[in-house]
Amino acid sequence: MKEPKQERIIASIIMDGFEEYHRAFKSITRKASSRFLNREWRKLQMDSVSRLNLYKKKLKITLTTIENAFPAFTFQKTFWKEIKTAYKELTEHSDEKELAETYFNSVSRKLFRSHPANDEYMFVKAGFASCLIANDSNLWKEYSLKTDFNTLIKRILDDFFPGYTFENMHRDCQYLEAAFQENIYVDHQNPLSSLQIIDTLFYRNKVAYVIGRILGGRQIVPFILPVIHGSEGLFIDALVSNPEHVRIIFSYTRSYFMVDTEIPSQMIAFLLSVMPGKDLGEVYNSIGYHKHGKTEQYRLLLEHIEKSEDRFELAPGVKGLVMTVFTLPSYNIVFKIIKDTFEPPKAITRREVLEKYKLVKKLDRVGRMADTHEFENFVLPYNRFSDELMQELKDCIPSQFKIEGNVVFFKHLYTERKSIPLNILLEEADTETALKAALDYGQSIKEMAAANIFPGDMLTKNFGLTRHGRCIFYDYDEITLLTQCNFRDKPKAETYEQIYAPSPWYEIGPDDIFPEEFRYFMIGREDIKAAFEKAHADLFTAKYWIDIQNKIKEGQFLHAFPYPPQIRFRRDVIA
Repeated sequence: MKEPKQERIIASIIMDGFEEYHRAFKSITRKASSRFLNREWRKLQMDSVSRLNLYKKKLKITLTTIENAFPAFTFQKTFWKEIKTAYKELTEHSDEKELAETYFNSVSRKLFRSHPANDEYMFVKAGFASCLIANDSNLWKEYSLKTDFNTLIKRILDDFFPGYTFENMHRDCQYLEAAFQENIYVDHQNPLSSLQIIDTLFYRNKVAYVIGRILGGRQIVPFILPVIHGSEGLFIDALVSNPEHVRIIFSYTRSYFMVDTEIPSQMIAFLLSVMPGKDLGEVYNSIGYHKHGKTEQYRLLLEHIEKSEDRFELAPGVKGLVMTVFTLPSYNIVFKIIKDTFEPPKAITRREVLEKYKLVKKLDRVGRMADTHEFENFVLPYNRFSDELMQELKDCIPSQFKIEGNVVFFKHLYTERKSIPLNILLEEADTETALKAALDYGQSIKEMAAANIFPGDMLTKNFGLTRHGRCIFYDYDEITLLTQCNFRDKPKAETYEQIYAPSPWYEIGPDDIFPEEFRYFMIGREDIKAAFEKAHADLFTAKYWIDIQNKIKEGQFLHAFPYPPQIRFRRDVIA
């Protein structure tokens, strides 16, 4: 019997590694149903972190297997092309074809770190575009809209929550029918005919989401029902049908959903139909495939660079002490690189910054923190860099980049969605716009605190406004868990020496934080300062922060809703 060639053996090892990863991914994801049933919120959060760590863990095993089987193996472009060809044959009929290609790319990059991505021996231009997207009715359950509305909703809830008790299904149906009539446009020439609901629930934090679409003629309307545990059973919290609200639910500032899907590309196609124009990579991210989301983001960037002519330049705003940040004006992301040295008062190491970014990936970002993608050996065209940016790179990150021919080769960087720096908006906006942004800035800090996140550096230059007008945090080098902070009221000076002491006369520990000092740097603009401090007066008291710490330590799991409060059907505190 003829022995298989080396390229086929290596291709099979990589494919086996991918399949083992995806089986484990799905196994963790499927736990979400019982976690929701039993209200095991902390365990659900831990599962999310375990699933996030899974890719790197399985990739390491695959790499070790290849290295053990072929200890003398070195990169040869022609040979690796043959391995790619063999691997392509293995994935040709896979339901996870695009994900398997990304796994192959990850193996390639780890084995051959100094070689930039190349479509000859990697899958640079394949992915979702190569998937066969069928009109697959196995993905969804279909319901006729000619059915009586109450009967329709009860049928949906029976199908997706069998055996569950609802607090008051009749009340929820009344809320839903009123919201449906108020918010969903009916074109009488092309009447709405059917409702298609993805045949699996989307779980995140304390909520199970029923996600579907309403069809009528050429019209596609989102249909999302967030279902939550109340004190006496489940209840429907809202009807989300506005495409912009749907996009926020799937935002890059949110944690990834736990959703069991048989054919990921089919699921993605369905979601894109209710969020037209949504970034493909972000949608993959949202259902947990963050590595493939990064791949699709990279492909979009390459495509944009080919079609555009503008130059990379320093990002607008105050230059950071830890990161060099640049952007392509015509594109919606920024590139962030850790500087070689940090200027005072920053007392932090490169390794600590890397750990902070890893921490953020694992936290519940509650819609208030930008997701990032980490890249190694990242290549951009040299002729697209402005002179000012190139000088900045030479001054601040000489160890992290090099110029090779017509490309700039970066050892390590992060990408992040672009937003408007809050400090710039506050300088330029009218009073009404500035106050709205400032109030949401305070709210964003509160929502992060409820998720056990303390930003550390809360200067407005570290926050930005998304295109939806939401204030988010994006500078992570000082971030920490709220429960690790020691919030204190400043001791009152009682003697002449204490009052006029040139430096604090009381002892200050490394984790001590004095919230009353926040008011001195948070919002300085005179026409909105008073209104901000009145609305968020609690932020300036140690008691506020200590109370949140105590709730977290007691095991309370606070929930931030990813849709506007005004569309909620009820305002009860979640049990």
